[in-house]
Amino acid sequence: MENNTLSFNTGDYSDANTDNKCVQDILNTFKDLREYSYDVEKQLSAVRQESLVDHIAESKNIAHLHRQISSCDDILKRMENMLMSFQSDLGNISSEIVSLQRKSITMSQELSNRQSIRGQLSQFIDDMMVPDTLITSIMDLSVTDKDFLSQLQLLNHKLGFVKEQGFKESLSCLDVRDVLEKLKIKAMSKIREYLLEQIYKFRKPLGNYQVPQNNMLKFKYFYEFILSNERNVAQEIYKEYVDTMSKIYFSYFKSYNNRIMKLQYEECVTKDDLMGIEDTASRGLFNKSLKNKGTIFTIGSRGVVLAQQLEAPIIVPHAQVKNKFPFEALFRSEQYALVDNACREYLFICEFFMLKGQQALDAFNEIMGKTTGLIRKNVESYVDNCYDSIALFLCYHLILRYKIMCHKRCVPALDYYWENLEKCLLARFEYVCHLNIQSIRDCDPSKFQPEMGPHYITRRYAEFSAALVGISENFPNELINRLLAELQEEVELFILRMAGIFPQRKEQLIFLINNYDMILNIILEHTRDNSKEVETFKQRLSAKSGEYVEEILSPYFGSMIQHVKEAEGFLHKGKVENYKALEMRVGGIVQHFTQSWKKSLEELNREVLISFPNLVTGSSLLQLALTQLVQYYHRFHKLLPQSARSNLVNIHNIMIEMKKYKINY
Repeated sequence: MENNTLSFNTGDYSDANTDNKCVQDILNTFKDLREYSYDVEKQLSAVRQESLVDHIAESKNIAHLHRQISSCDDILKRMENMLMSFQSDLGNISSEIVSLQRKSITMSQELSNRQSIRGQLSQFIDDMMVPDTLITSIMDLSVTDKDFLSQLQLLNHKLGFVKEQGFKESLSCLDVRDVLEKLKIKAMSKIREYLLEQIYKFRKPLGNYQVPQNNMLKFKYFYEFILSNERNVAQEIYKEYVDTMSKIYFSYFKSYNNRIMKLQYEECVTKDDLMGIEDTASRGLFNKSLKNKGTIFTIGSRGVVLAQQLEAPIIVPHAQVKNKFPFEALFRSEQYALVDNACREYLFICEFFMLKGQQALDAFNEIMGKTTGLIRKNVESYVDNCYDSIALFLCYHLILRYKIMCHKRCVPALDYYWENLEKCLLARFEYVCHLNIQSIRDCDPSKFQPEMGPHYITRRYAEFSAALVGISENFPNELINRLLAELQEEVELFILRMAGIFPQRKEQLIFLINNYDMILNIILEHTRDNSKEVETFKQRLSAKSGEYVEEILSPYFGSMIQHVKEAEGFLHKGKVENYKALEMRVGGIVQHFTQSWKKSLEELNREVLISFPNLVTGSSLLQLALTQLVQYYHRFHKLLPQSARSNLVNIHNIMIEMKKYKINY
């Protein structure tokens, strides 16, 4: 009973359920519990006996198993001891590896430091040491030898290195300083002698100074060596060069100017050669030979100085003794010579003397200042007495182009010189233009013969204006535009005053058309067809051409034209009665037109072609008149009553007849 209770109390939940069921089964048998307990004990005793028999039977196997387990324990214990030994050995090895790694890092750092010291020390020794080849080359070789130049660079490096180490109080400098100093003195002596020799070559008469300049550029390092080691010697060479070249350029351009100005035309433009002054033989101008005189208001071939001859070789005076030139050609030659020499000189001093910016400009002015001053003075002296406006204008544009050329060559040194010349030339050009304008304003039309052809003043203006506009297209200038506008206004007023001397309106229109047409054609030859001047005179010509057509048609077809205008006016105003009154004279108008239209066309053609020396202009005006006549005829036909239209000439016959007068040029 105690066992069952123990079993129930200590078992898990499932065992308790089983015991409860067992107890329930016992209770259901209605058997005495003590008897049942006795049976159970008896059964347990039997089971115990059987278990002992089994244990005795298996005792040998159990003993053998015990021995095996004991043997395994011994083996595991030995393995444990072995593994502990291995663990201890591995710990020792790890410590040794860490120690070796630290030693390796230390050795690597020591090696790196030694190599670094070795490289620096080796470089220091190389920089400090003076080899025999350096001494031999500096002492014995010519300065033009390539080895001398390379050894000179090495010497300069060692001098700089020793100087640097001297500041650090390096004792090794004392061993080589004297040797290097003697080599420096020797090298500078040879270089100074060579450079001065090259500079003195400039002074030789008829010598080409470009040759010694090129030689100096080949050895430009010589000056760099002297400048870095002895500034006094460098300053001596610089001053000697500046003084020599300044005198050479001044002498050359002074002589060149004197000789080249002798090639100018013997007959120059004077204050009497103005646009408004009458061109007659009484003035004596054309009594002289024009062989050596340039054009005054016509540019002609003079414009080549801005195109083909802009960079042409300069004029050689002794080779052109028999030839004469206008002033702008001589001016171009001298200025181009200046541009060529000045650009080369500026680039040379920048490269050889290692100058930049303001220092280079100051050096250039020291060399070329007297020369540019001389040239400017000569130009101003000529310009002050010059009345050749074309020459002044061409010279001004030569300056603009040469200024751009200098900038393309990266030479700004002549900018101040160009600005002074521009002011001088423009001021004189403005003065001469005002003289020409005033001369036109002072012209008295009554002194001229009444000729309907183009006036000589108009032609002069057209040639002059076309030259200025054509040249200025790519270089607009406010002053030039203002002067051209003033001149154009004065010429137009003069043309209108001249037209007033003709008694008939038709003659006035012919004169105006001839002058406007000539101006327009000349300007179109030299400028764009969309310039301001072209547009202005196109409008003037168109207006006067339309008025002339009305005037020229009136004598031959005036009755028809008047009828058309009056009838259309009445119809427009709604005056029907007045319009019907006009129909009374329609018959006479139709009859007159039918009888005389062919002859009128012949007379019209003859009169138009005679009135205009320019056949193209005459032909275009004739076609314009015929076109206007056809339009009037169409309008006249529409205004006629149906009964009168049958008497009119067929328009196709008129058109066929008109084709006879169509001329193609």
